[in-house]
Amino acid sequence: MEDRQGAEPARADAEPAAPGAATSQVGEIGRQAGRGLRWSLLGNLVMKVGSFGMSLVLARLLVPEDFGVFAIALAASQMVIHINDAGIIAATVQWRGRLEEMAPTATVVAIVSSGLLYGIFWMIAPYFAQLSGSEEATWVIRVLAATNVVYGLTAVRSAALLRRFEQDKLTKANLVGFLVNATVSISLAAGGAGAFSFAWGQLAGASVTGVLVVAFARLRIRFGLDRAVARRLLVFGLPLCVSLGIEGVLLNADSVIVGNALGPTLLGLYLLAFNISSWVPGLIGTAVRYVALPSFSRLAEEDPKSLSLGVQRAVPLLLSIVLPIAVVMGTLAPALVVFLYGERWAPSAEVLRFLAIVMTVRMLTALAFDVLASLGATKATVWLNLGWAVVLVPALMTGARVDGIRGAAIGHAVVAVLVALPLATFALHRAGVVLAPIAPALVRPLLGGVLAAAVMTSLAQVVHGVPLVQLCVAGGTGLLVFILVVVPQAVLRQLGGRVTELIPARPR
Repeated sequence: MEDRQGAEPARADAEPAAPGAATSQVGEIGRQAGRGLRWSLLGNLVMKVGSFGMSLVLARLLVPEDFGVFAIALAASQMVIHINDAGIIAATVQWRGRLEEMAPTATVVAIVSSGLLYGIFWMIAPYFAQLSGSEEATWVIRVLAATNVVYGLTAVRSAALLRRFEQDKLTKANLVGFLVNATVSISLAAGGAGAFSFAWGQLAGASVTGVLVVAFARLRIRFGLDRAVARRLLVFGLPLCVSLGIEGVLLNADSVIVGNALGPTLLGLYLLAFNISSWVPGLIGTAVRYVALPSFSRLAEEDPKSLSLGVQRAVPLLLSIVLPIAVVMGTLAPALVVFLYGERWAPSAEVLRFLAIVMTVRMLTALAFDVLASLGATKATVWLNLGWAVVLVPALMTGARVDGIRGAAIGHAVVAVLVALPLATFALHRAGVVLAPIAPALVRPLLGGVLAAAVMTSLAQVVHGVPLVQLCVAGGTGLLVFILVVVPQAVLRQLGGRVTELIPARPR
């Protein structure tokens, strides 16, 4: 296992923590993380509902080609954002020591990194747009990528809020920024701005969020460059930065490849399916990542046994939350797409079936990534994402040329299951995380997912033709089956008893 950067070396004569102490440590950090997670989920839920409403409006104001152009710009911006701050946010959250002693140096590193990257992408934007099949995306890329400069300016303050489990303040800042984003985007789209409406809206929202984050963080703005601190930050952050850069390729390579092979219109259809499949990572995954790194970092700092116990609890719980949603998306994709967006977006449904699988894998590998980062095993994250990307890119190219947008989605799903999951499991095992107790706990969620899919598929054929009825009848029944299989009977009886208590007794 790699040494945790910035941590004191373990003493050979240190006594192992007692099982009760490990459980207590997990419980205490779990309570702090739970509060942060609740705020993050609430904020993400409001933002996702708002984003969904905004997408419905924009889908009627814009054409698929506008979505395709924006997809190209978004791919460029997202590739940069993963390496934007040189890993400073994660390094700040994971820092072993006082925050005030490293904040001036971390601030300088993050600002310099984001500024240099923006300058580079300003120059290569025309070439990226041409490679992606739409030269008109050049200025959309330049506007949208400016949001990354804002993130660089506020990186250390955002990390300070995460480190202190003050997700409530970060959530409030993001919500205000989203309101600004939605107002600007819809106004510009109504005025005929096309793909630029997305870019200017996001830049405006990010700027407002950044101002609020700085105000909430209560961390005095100071600039300095301590070489020893910079070295510790970069030894941890640069491998993570490389890994996140590769992750950016993983998340956006399909947009570039599909756009180049099939054009912006089909890319717009692909993007819609990808956006739907990103609802859960955006809602639950982002909230989990807000608390996972600080939580696992504190557990790793105190006791490795506590970390393994935390992972053993987290993986089955995460799968139990994500899997039923993935089953609904995969089996009822045509009804979901047509009901939400209309018949002209129906071709996106076949893409969504397979991207639902990718969504599930993304959630699990993201958790593995945060566990590895909390251990300081940032080089392992590089090999994890690099191995995934090396296989994914040719699979996407082959799939797009053989079977269009559906083929690209199939390639994405196959590589996720056969390459990404085994690599993540191997990386965690090598880092010293005990995974064996997880396997029995996964039986119920997987069985529940299979049975729910079978029920939904059968009922969807019976009520075929009415999307809303399919979603309510087939989806609702399938979810009920999943709950009955996965949730222990004792818990169900307890919930049933509470419901009964709420029902007033009938007078005799």
